[in-house]
Amino acid sequence: MSIEDIVLVVDLDGTLIKSDMLYESFWCAFAARWTTPLTGAKKIMKGKVALKCWLAAEVEMDIAHLPYDDIIIKYIKQYRAKGGRVVLVTATHQLLADKIGDYLKIFDEVHGSSGKNNLKGSEKAKFLVSRFGKNKFCYIGDSSVDLPVWEVSGKVVTVNSTAAVRKQANDLGKPIEHLKTFTPTWHSYIKALRLHQWIKNILVFLPMLASHKLDIISLVNSIHAFVAFCLIASSVYVLNDLLDLNADRAHPRKRSRPFASGAIPLAQGNLIALFLLFGGIVVAALLSWMFLLAIGAYYAITLAYSLVLKRKIVIDICVLAGLYSMRILAGGVAVNTELSVWLLAFSIFFFMSLAAVKRQAELVDLSRRNEITTSGRGYNIQDLPVISQISLTAGYISVLVMALYINSPNVLELYQTPQILWGICGVLIYWLTRMVLITQRGLMHDDPVSFAATDRISQFCFIGIVGLLISGAIL
Repeated sequence: MSIEDIVLVVDLDGTLIKSDMLYESFWCAFAARWTTPLTGAKKIMKGKVALKCWLAAEVEMDIAHLPYDDIIIKYIKQYRAKGGRVVLVTATHQLLADKIGDYLKIFDEVHGSSGKNNLKGSEKAKFLVSRFGKNKFCYIGDSSVDLPVWEVSGKVVTVNSTAAVRKQANDLGKPIEHLKTFTPTWHSYIKALRLHQWIKNILVFLPMLASHKLDIISLVNSIHAFVAFCLIASSVYVLNDLLDLNADRAHPRKRSRPFASGAIPLAQGNLIALFLLFGGIVVAALLSWMFLLAIGAYYAITLAYSLVLKRKIVIDICVLAGLYSMRILAGGVAVNTELSVWLLAFSIFFFMSLAAVKRQAELVDLSRRNEITTSGRGYNIQDLPVISQISLTAGYISVLVMALYINSPNVLELYQTPQILWGICGVLIYWLTRMVLITQRGLMHDDPVSFAATDRISQFCFIGIVGLLISGAIL
């Protein structure tokens, strides 16, 4: 039988793309409307087909930047070059399937689910037999749900399938081909947790250090709080990556993130986020109920930021600054220490400066890519001068607060030689000004805190500040 007589039938989820369009549709809709889970729950009660129909009509998905498998696309093009016909048949709704077909332009036919049928498993097998005939097509799939289709196909092609699925496919006794286009690694899962961002959670130790409560109980409680924040923060980062799939894929660097690139299945992302959130809640509850309330408020505000507030100009910067300060507040709760007004005022203005630097970096990057508006944000390149001014102004105000604090009665009680602390003001003025200049020159990473952790001069500045604090306390 010649290649012209055998139709190559290609699955979509996990085969043509390294993802699942149902999850893609859900997270795309959720990113646009926070009410999506509530409406989706009502739709799923009417069946999976009803949910797919609703999501397909609701979403405005960036089809061009989906994580397509280049090896499978090359396989399809080679088949077509030999004179074969290629058909896309997927459980994804017809509306989305057609958009993918129109974009790729490598399929002779495109068939997806409708409001009446769900082209998956046995339903897909029946459709293909009625359309092309039994054993008249070669089917490319990836999971055990494709076994009914492989049973009626003339040739079996598996893509990145598990050992169990490959064995079941081999047992069918048909001509078979196993393709391995990529291999998931633990590195991708570690990258998804953004461990480098955990450095922000060191802020929970600040109340213990600022109040000079250096006993073992305070240290243990602060470590406890740090672990809880790391788990909660990683849960938030996973959630953010799922909500920002479209924006990340359109970005030259962020498109390599594990979920955006398809290195980790979106279904696993849901489980990872929930597991980390549950772990963080348990750890927080073991510390104290007050700390649990504090970290719960942090998560709630972060969720609101991810869904709505990050698209509101100025508000997003204020919320980011507040989230940094909430770490300090939670650290105070963990060690049962009342925070001074000076520390809170300093943290608000200091972290507002860093939050503005983060937006400044995004706008500078946007300008270099000759784009006008940020994806998923409310800013455009015309706002760059104002954002830069916010960065400097808020930073200098934080230094002013530090200077006023040095002259307060509290400092005389905690430090032997408070005059030494004036050196901290000089270091901060230099460091903040340098950060803004570096950002303006396009040398800043997406997050200023992560940049500072690896920047040699920033490390020297930090060491200098610590040295001045110690000197002021003991000399």
